[in-house]
Amino acid sequence: MLSERLPTPLRKSARPTGQDIPVHSKNFGGPLDNKLLSSLPRDQFDLLAPHLITQSLVQGLVLTEAGDEFDYVYFPHYGMLSLLAVLKDGKAIETATVGCEGVVGAMAGLGLYRSLVRVVVQIPIGFTKISATQFRKAVADSDAIRDLCIQYNEVLLSQARVTAGCNAMHVIEERFCRWLLQSADRAGSSTVNLTQDFLAEMLGVRRTSVSEVASKIQSFGVINYSRGVINILDRPALEKMSCECYQTLLDQSVAIS
Repeated sequence: MLSERLPTPLRKSARPTGQDIPVHSKNFGGPLDNKLLSSLPRDQFDLLAPHLITQSLVQGLVLTEAGDEFDYVYFPHYGMLSLLAVLKDGKAIETATVGCEGVVGAMAGLGLYRSLVRVVVQIPIGFTKISATQFRKAVADSDAIRDLCIQYNEVLLSQARVTAGCNAMHVIEERFCRWLLQSADRAGSSTVNLTQDFLAEMLGVRRTSVSEVASKIQSFGVINYSRGVINILDRPALEKMSCECYQTLLDQSVAIS
C-alpha cells in the first residue's frame, strides 16, 4: 500500500516555463523536476497543480500489475520505473523504462485505462502523482496535456520495439551494458544497487547468466560488482561494449522533453 509522505519546505524554481512556481526541495523533488510537467505552459500546468501529490518509493516495489486499472498517473522526478511484459507462466521481461523524462499511466487521461504491463520501481524514486479522474478533467480542457499523453505513449511503444529487437538480436553482454548505462543515467551516479535476481528478470535470462556476464565485464576492469552493488569504473569502455540500442533509447527518451 502506498503511504503519502509530508512535503518538504517549498522554494522558488527557475524552470523554463515555471518562473515563479514553488516546488519541493531538492532532496525530495517536485513536479517541475519532471521534464514533461516542466515543459507545459504555465496556464496548462495550473490545471494540474492543485491536484498533484508528491511521494517517494523504495526499490523493488510493484506500482501496478498487468490488468490493473490506473487510479493515478505518475510523473517521476528522479529514479527509474521498469515496465515488464508478464507471460502466462509468471515470467516477466522489461519492455521499457521511465525516468524524469516521462510519465506512467498517461493514457488514463483519455478514458478508463488498464495497465498492459507490470510497473516496478527499479531505482528508488521520487514522483508526483495525480488521480486519473482529475487528470482526465485536465486533458479534456487542455490540448497541450492531451498531446503529452499521446506523444509519450508513442515514445513508450518505440522503446518496446527497440527493446524487443535488442533482446532478439544482441548478445547478453551487450544488453547487460546497455541496461547498466540506462540505470546509471537515471540514478545520476556511477554506482547502482541491483541484485542478480533483479537483473536476471529485467534481461529475461537465468541468474547464473548474469553472474557470468558481470564477472566477465569486471575482469576487463570496466565495472566492480559485489553484493548487489555495481560500480562503473570505465564508462567509455562500457559504452563501447554496449549495443547501439543504448544511444537509440537515449535519443527517444528526450524526443519530447
